[in-house]
Amino acid sequence: MTFHLTVLVDGALTGALYSPIALSFVIVYRASGMINFALGEWTMLAAVLVAGSLWTLNLGLTASLVAACLGMFAIGLALNRVVLRPLQGRPVIALIMVTLGLGALVRGGAAIVFRDVPRRIPLPISPEPIAVHGVLVSTDKLITALIAVVVVVLATWFFRSSRTGLALRAIADDQQIAMAMGIDVHRHFAITWGLVGILSVIAGTLWTFVAGTGFGVVLVGLKVFPIVILGGLDSVAGTLVAAVVVGVLEALAASYLDELLGGGFSNIASYLVLLAMLLARPHGLFGRPAPVRV
Repeated sequence: MTFHLTVLVDGALTGALYSPIALSFVIVYRASGMINFALGEWTMLAAVLVAGSLWTLNLGLTASLVAACLGMFAIGLALNRVVLRPLQGRPVIALIMVTLGLGALVRGGAAIVFRDVPRRIPLPISPEPIAVHGVLVSTDKLITALIAVVVVVLATWFFRSSRTGLALRAIADDQQIAMAMGIDVHRHFAITWGLVGILSVIAGTLWTFVAGTGFGVVLVGLKVFPIVILGGLDSVAGTLVAAVVVGVLEALAASYLDELLGGGFSNIASYLVLLAMLLARPHGLFGRPAPVRV
């Protein structure tokens, strides 16, 4: 029984770590209807900026995080101004191809520019696990998961209560009406990408710390798609629930099914759930179905 609980807890904590990455996807989609396929690369770039500031510039951890946030915010603003704004009104496939090309550029460029940067980001968190009623809980995963939950809660408040969040929701519903009401769409798109840059710093730092080494967060970005489909493309709160569900599902599959069905089944289990969700409820558990004229 203790082993089963340990698997469930570890899976839930790992799933919570997925949520900031998935949240970046949802924020962009809610504000602009754009699907960002460069999410993993974007988060990896944020992580290497933190590591570069920490090890190359010899800044402290706090200063490195601030520098990376400022850098990603500036990159987000530049991307919106130089690349995305000229594509406004173009077919969706054009935006998708831009994000794919951007991902390839970031992945290759970071490998060259940051090739000498150590692939780790230490945080002042004890690696020793704690025992709760006999269940071993990873301290680093627990604290980083709590940070991720706080980020999701703040993002939920931002969209529901702040003026900027309400403006972004209005833009997502209908850009033309939002512009007619005096909302500066371009400025709010820039804010969106700036926020995504900051979220990427948080997500990349937490994941790199938990992983111990390397910036495999690029591959983690692929796991975001089952999460956002399961939770709902436009649901911020659903992101956290779906992330925990996917984390638990992967942990159960790795512990009980990999041995029977072959190693690696846990890596595709979430995609099987994605296919089932697309067939049964395409808008996700917490998403809103698209209105249909009758």
